[in-house]
Amino acid sequence: MATGSINVSVENIFPLIKKFLYSDHEIFLRELISNATDATLKLKHLTSIGETKIEYGNPLIEVKIDKDKKQLHIIDQGIGMTAEEVEKYINQVAFSGAEEFLEKYKDSAKDSGIIGHFGLGFYSAFMVADKVEIITKSYKDEPAAHWVCDGSPTYTIEEHDKSERGTEIILHIGEEDTEFLEEARINELLVKYNKFMPVSIKFGTKTETLPKPEDAKEEDPAPTQEVDNIINNPNPAWTKQPTDLKDEDYKGFYRELYPMQFEEPLFNIHLNVDYPFNLTGILYFPKLGQDMSIQKDKIQLYQNQVFVTDNVEGIVPEFLTMLRGVIDSPDIPLNVSRSYLQADGNVKKISSYITRKVGDKLSTMFKNSREDFEQKWNDIKIVIEYGMLSEDKFFEKADKFALYPTVDDTFLTFEELQEKIKDNQTDKDNKLVVLYASDKDEQHSYITAAKDKGYEVLLLDSPIVSHLIQKLETSKENITFVRVDADHVNNLIKKDEETISKLSDEEKESLKTDLGKVIPAEKYTVQLEAMDSDASPFMITQPEFMRRMKEMQQTGGGGGMFGMGNMPEMYNLVVNTNHELIGQIAATKTEKKKERLIKQSLDLARLSQNLLKGEELTDFIKRSFEMIK
Repeated sequence: MATGSINVSVENIFPLIKKFLYSDHEIFLRELISNATDATLKLKHLTSIGETKIEYGNPLIEVKIDKDKKQLHIIDQGIGMTAEEVEKYINQVAFSGAEEFLEKYKDSAKDSGIIGHFGLGFYSAFMVADKVEIITKSYKDEPAAHWVCDGSPTYTIEEHDKSERGTEIILHIGEEDTEFLEEARINELLVKYNKFMPVSIKFGTKTETLPKPEDAKEEDPAPTQEVDNIINNPNPAWTKQPTDLKDEDYKGFYRELYPMQFEEPLFNIHLNVDYPFNLTGILYFPKLGQDMSIQKDKIQLYQNQVFVTDNVEGIVPEFLTMLRGVIDSPDIPLNVSRSYLQADGNVKKISSYITRKVGDKLSTMFKNSREDFEQKWNDIKIVIEYGMLSEDKFFEKADKFALYPTVDDTFLTFEELQEKIKDNQTDKDNKLVVLYASDKDEQHSYITAAKDKGYEVLLLDSPIVSHLIQKLETSKENITFVRVDADHVNNLIKKDEETISKLSDEEKESLKTDLGKVIPAEKYTVQLEAMDSDASPFMITQPEFMRRMKEMQQTGGGGGMFGMGNMPEMYNLVVNTNHELIGQIAATKTEKKKERLIKQSLDLARLSQNLLKGEELTDFIKRSFEMIK
């Protein structure tokens, strides 16, 4: 038996490992299973290139709990190690077995899927164990070795009688970490980190029901058998070629990824690139509707089928973090714990590639089946609109397929919209005015008035619409967006013709004074306008700029920079001087009656805009009944 001291630069690395190496103790299991997978894939690679005559077969990695002895075992049937290799790879922390292996076989090992963190990853075992044993037998014809270390820099190593090839790691779990002796906890971790590892992982057995023999009676119970409980799928959909997968395979994999998600995804995008970086994966568009908040942290990042994190910020552009799915890349640089991304040129390239692939897929869908694309629009528009706002390259691509629905449920691209409205909706300054509504019911009367004039009205109701139209106005020439309730219909698209007012200038001045006595100046700016006599007498509008800034502020950005943190609700009150009722108010002699007419008219206008609430609404209803009597 040999004893020695681990060759580390710090006198005692173990307290450091326990404290700093990994923020999360649970990932020790991921690291040890990654190493076992490495060892198995190395053997597969050596047999495939004829380096060894050993049969590879169908090796398993087995995880076993021995509660009585407080031990956790991780057993593989991989390449194994000689005593000399244990000395080298386990005791000299500075070396990484995988690095040397890859160097030796660099040309042939490129695609062998070796994870390549053997070395430091193994030491994560000491975060949960007071003592660790390695019993290992190499694929080479040499005796097995038994290494034992109790969490101090000293270890022992001696021969062992293990006869099967591979490595068994035995963790003597410490008092503080006995949760890792619970079956449910280990099962949870295996499913979380190792669900798609490329080598089958066995954790206990399960009972399987067999078909009844033909001569069995109906009351006879079906026969059963004990089988290995394999917790992972070693060949997940993203590792296959898109040509080998049908729609049903993609949907099945989605259910595997999100077992608690009962709604089918709308469509998927298969990522597969090997130059200038390696990346595979499948992204799914779920039904998003109007919600921007609940979707994040749904894309899972893997490295050679080992789960790393579901925080993909930086790798996936922000607007696509609302999607779901898997990204797997050995080229995403991670620190020793594989848990954090480092700022890296590859990551930026990967992000651009994903953006381009999503843009291409959407573009193809639009061209190949516009009708289907229109049906999906309301469920995917949030992602596309957000992308147009945040990524200029995506904006250029999306500008061709982004849709603008009208209140009549037709869908137009921006180009089609321009063509359709340019004759009727260009104002006297040669600006194209795009009218839109955000709520068909609330803005019904305004929409009707605009449509009566032959105007096209869009229905733009996503939460980021105010940001999007700001972007469109700055990136396109001579165009402005105006919500239908921003002004009276005659003023939405300013033309040269003017309507003559029935009231003289003197009467208008007198009316303004009367209105000022009843209408609160801190809430309403009164505008006297000469309009068609059948247009409403009082109309409340909210200036486009003010309202838009407020909306932008609510969805982040925009308003804040204008210092509009607590903007008061300000409205315009448009008074139609050509309406019969306004003439009547102007001609009324008694102050009380005049005040009553103004108040009632204002409240009706407020009611139409959903601004009359609480006590004021109760008073209005009571007063209206009185007037009917």
